[in-house]
Amino acid sequence: MKKLIFFFLIISNTIFYSQDYSFKIGVLKYNGGGDWYANPTALPNLIQFCNKNLNTNINPSYDEIEIGNSELFNYPWVHLTGHGNVVFDSREVANLRAYLIAGGFLHISDNYGLDPFIRKEMKKVFPEADFIELPLNHEIYQTPYLFKNGLPKIHEHDNNTPLGLGLFYEGKLICFYDYECDLGDGWEDEEVHNDSEEIRTKALKMGANIVTYALMGANEVN
Repeated sequence: MKKLIFFFLIISNTIFYSQDYSFKIGVLKYNGGGDWYANPTALPNLIQFCNKNLNTNINPSYDEIEIGNSELFNYPWVHLTGHGNVVFDSREVANLRAYLIAGGFLHISDNYGLDPFIRKEMKKVFPEADFIELPLNHEIYQTPYLFKNGLPKIHEHDNNTPLGLGLFYEGKLICFYDYECDLGDGWEDEEVHNDSEEIRTKALKMGANIVTYALMGANEVN
């Protein structure tokens, strides 16, 4: 029911964006000095991929949204990335928690260096929950593209195995965190990181799975 209420609000606000598109994606602006604005070409490419291959109708431009802004609720899927420090104040903690409980979905992409900061801040938002590694048979790795081995490795960083981590509330996955993977870099224009077409396609397909799950995910229990 909460999910239905949330998407009723999304639909009722669609005219705010454009009568031609179903919704917009938001990039979260945070304090603390980290580069929340990293990977500027990533989301436009992901949106283009989803609209072309999944027949979605996402606005090709994205919005930059402050975490404490009530307009956060206009976005069914929001993205957070960066390399450094992240700080949420009490108003942002309350707003982000309410947004995720109401049915919103957060994708966090560690652009290398984000991990110790984002874990601490998300613990403020959900002190009762911890990030857990999702099993390889989780739906987010199955639909619409199959990733038999889980999260693909896009950039090396510390050469560790990529981890797909989830945060659950009342049995529902509300936040997906790609760690030691860097999906956002894989979504960027080819010339930015000189990734191969194969790597970029894997990243875009995994991103499409995250978008699909955020909009269609089942009510599962971890």
